[in-house]
Amino acid sequence: MKGYRNILFFSLIVLCFFAGCSEYNVSDDPTLRLTFSTDTLSFDTVFTAQGSATAQIMVYNRNASAMRIDRIWLNEGNSYRVNIDGEPAVDRWRDIQINGGDSMFVFIRVEIDPTDQDNPVLVTDQLNFHLSNGHTQAVELEAYGQDVRRIGWKGRGRTDTLSIAFTAERPYLIYDTLVIRENMLLEAGTTVYMHNGACIFVGGDVTASGTVNDPIVFRGDRLDRLFDSVPYAFAGGSWNGIYLQGTPAQQYSLQYVDILSGNIGLYCYNDGKGATLPQLSMNGCRIHNHSMYGLVLINTDANVTNSEISNCASYCIYCAGGTQKFFHTTVASYFGYTNIRIQSVAKEDVAAVFIDNLSKITPTTTSFYNSIITGYLTNQLVVATPFDQYYPGEFIGNYLKTDTLDIPHARDNTYWQKSDTAKLFVNDFYKYKEYIYYDFHPDSLSPAIGIADSLLAVPYPIDRDGVSRALVKPDAGCYQHLP
Repeated sequence: MKGYRNILFFSLIVLCFFAGCSEYNVSDDPTLRLTFSTDTLSFDTVFTAQGSATAQIMVYNRNASAMRIDRIWLNEGNSYRVNIDGEPAVDRWRDIQINGGDSMFVFIRVEIDPTDQDNPVLVTDQLNFHLSNGHTQAVELEAYGQDVRRIGWKGRGRTDTLSIAFTAERPYLIYDTLVIRENMLLEAGTTVYMHNGACIFVGGDVTASGTVNDPIVFRGDRLDRLFDSVPYAFAGGSWNGIYLQGTPAQQYSLQYVDILSGNIGLYCYNDGKGATLPQLSMNGCRIHNHSMYGLVLINTDANVTNSEISNCASYCIYCAGGTQKFFHTTVASYFGYTNIRIQSVAKEDVAAVFIDNLSKITPTTTSFYNSIITGYLTNQLVVATPFDQYYPGEFIGNYLKTDTLDIPHARDNTYWQKSDTAKLFVNDFYKYKEYIYYDFHPDSLSPAIGIADSLLAVPYPIDRDGVSRALVKPDAGCYQHLP
């Protein structure tokens, strides 16, 4: 048997030698073509003078015979950097053979020079493949270059300033720690990109004047994708957070501000030893997808309206010291509730809202009106107070996923039941293959529809999207369902 196998193996070698193994023989058949994993490689927006992540193209020879590429070149060659099968030198992109049924990698990144333009500028090129059979094929390359105002730069560390005014003409990129000793102003439409680990500390007043059509946005600076259907923006922890650490006289006004995908969204702190406390006013805001906390209020008075605070690995809202009132606020804790692993941390087994009234310095009085507090864990609201029967906070007209509140000022609330079958939101589960992200608007049969207290809703006639609440009975949460 062993001799038979040796004869068979020797015969195959002889056959390949005399007949030729076609997958290694270069064909000049003019009908043969290469196949590319994409005909157009599109990069997400790239910050000028910074460069993109590296993308790749697969070049396939799906033919039985080998094919030879005489030459590969870029039309322009100014912005795109190409590495072909490990070779970055342009003069070496010649006489490349791809055997039948084989393939090769092409790695591409883009570096765009500053354009001195406020809006993104399209930068294109073409990667050409001239084959030995006389045919030329090409892959189109395209990217948008965005000029930004940089605060700090790689390795420079902390930046200190007295006050700062952000404007909307051009985005900002904060590279490290920005310390604002006094006031921070932001006009409608401002976008602030935060590099990995970047944070903002403010010691004075904050005035952020976004609108429903031109919100102010804080987010991470990765504009590319973790996977094809998963932008890096969907991964929490891409930057540190915003910290407001002022004196009792401080005023924080945030109108239509989106704070997205950091470690901590907004952290307000005061030592509580003064006669008054800092004042936070939030309307139309969205604090979403943070790997620790969403909104932290320590010895801070707050009035929060028409806002969404959602998907945090720990507490979405933590209150300790001060008087806080939440009107038409949606608190939804579904961090990591998906079938793809994109978060660097797991959801903690904690409630979405934690009210800490155990401090010996400043008492806590937190109230929720016409709001939603829910999540995929069983109990999403904890009120830690010495004597429940004396807790002064109110809960009226809400949808709550918690044990029935045993406090004197809780009434007209709707409580989650295990037997509930109707969907609360349009989508509380991230379906990445279907490109369906979380959507905390009420579903058509949501139990939050029509349950809000009408009198308490009068000062808030429109929802976060600008939809009127006056035409029908108001819904709980920051979004009014459109029939």
